[in-house]
Amino acid sequence: MKYISTRGQAPELTFEDAMLTGLARDGGLYVPETVPTLTKDEIAEMAGLSYEDIAYRVMRPFVGESFGDDEFRTLIKNAYAGFAHDARAPLKQLAPNHFLLELFHGPTLAFKDFAMQLIGQMFQAALTKRGERVVIVGATSGDTGSAAIEAFKGLDNVDVFIMFPEGRVSEVQRRQMTTPSESNVHALAVKGDFDDCQARLKDMFNDHDFRDEVGLAGVNSINWGRVLAQVVYYFSSAVSLGAPHREVSFTVPTGNFGDIFAGYIAKKMGLPINDLVIATNQNDILHRTMETGAYTKEGVTPSISPSMDIQVSSNFERALFDAYGRDGAAIRQLMEDMSEKGSFTISQGAIEALREQFKSGRVSEEETNETIKDMLARTGETLCPHSAIGARIGDQNLSDVPMITLATAHPAKFPAAVKAACGVDVGLPPHMGGLFDRDERVTPVANDLSALTTLIRERLNK
Repeated sequence: MKYISTRGQAPELTFEDAMLTGLARDGGLYVPETVPTLTKDEIAEMAGLSYEDIAYRVMRPFVGESFGDDEFRTLIKNAYAGFAHDARAPLKQLAPNHFLLELFHGPTLAFKDFAMQLIGQMFQAALTKRGERVVIVGATSGDTGSAAIEAFKGLDNVDVFIMFPEGRVSEVQRRQMTTPSESNVHALAVKGDFDDCQARLKDMFNDHDFRDEVGLAGVNSINWGRVLAQVVYYFSSAVSLGAPHREVSFTVPTGNFGDIFAGYIAKKMGLPINDLVIATNQNDILHRTMETGAYTKEGVTPSISPSMDIQVSSNFERALFDAYGRDGAAIRQLMEDMSEKGSFTISQGAIEALREQFKSGRVSEEETNETIKDMLARTGETLCPHSAIGARIGDQNLSDVPMITLATAHPAKFPAAVKAACGVDVGLPPHMGGLFDRDERVTPVANDLSALTTLIRERLNK
């Protein structure tokens, strides 16, 4: 199994090398050269299996020789041992033909745990075998950062620096990043928005001297290993509702496009998915792009669903790569237009290809609040703002095919927004008790590449 860059000018890599590399040296994102497929019988055999067994069967073809069979099973087992629900990703029924996929039973209460806990295990195993050390730098709109810190804190061969937009994450999200005491983790409050954090992260990767000097690695959703781990819960949930013998649909609240791209990969592998529906908040660049064919950045407006306050959806490049027939030169031109003009126009053939794979919808702040209140009254479920956006768009796309809406975070991560919407005080689970009593360790830093690289060098040389 080989991995290639969406921009066509980086060397092919193995799974392990692509995972440890993160962003390709030509600025592109790694994708598998070919997507392995599963037969209907192989999918049907997943019925009744544990989440871990399904994860092994789904991911094993992508891993190649990077990990042995028994080793990979152990890594998966260890990754999900700390989840609070035996099903790992349980389904709840919201209404006839509408189901909620709870992805918030991991240690940091967000869907990012499914990928990050496994990435942590795989990084540790690969680096130990190689006798190497890496510096992980990540950018987060809230949940990736806490999940990464939880997965990598205290590991011997990893230093972790997480950039988050100062003042633009919830207090729970911030404290999950700033209260761990392990010396190998560093929370950096960047004066800007998430797109600024993500841009500085890409700048670091494209500064090849710095990248090589510190051994830079990335665990944002630009990392293929992150996307791969998320493919699994599409299979586990679909099989529980009768796949492959009947189709299912998914609605995915998304900002950076990684989670819904995982659904696209599941479909390419043979999972019978009817609709993949993009659900956006008021920062609706993905919905606008699907509607108009023009990807045009506008300012980010802070919202009660901060993990979706994004205008540069990195993983959309992977979808564009396929929509353009895997033409790396075409993708390079689009990304150059984006860098120079803040926008690009998708060709007619490519936008039609995207519309064949994805639907989309937008939810305003007022509608998000209405949905949180309404869902509690109708179903007894208290949803976080992101999950509420998904549920509303899911409702709008119901058909005779079962719809699964991804619940991406526990409502306790956004207590102020939830209380304002429906009057409910959502308490943190017991394992997070004392979060508000712990000392915070955080470093404010300018939205400046030189300031960030200088700070990282100083911390590493202490």
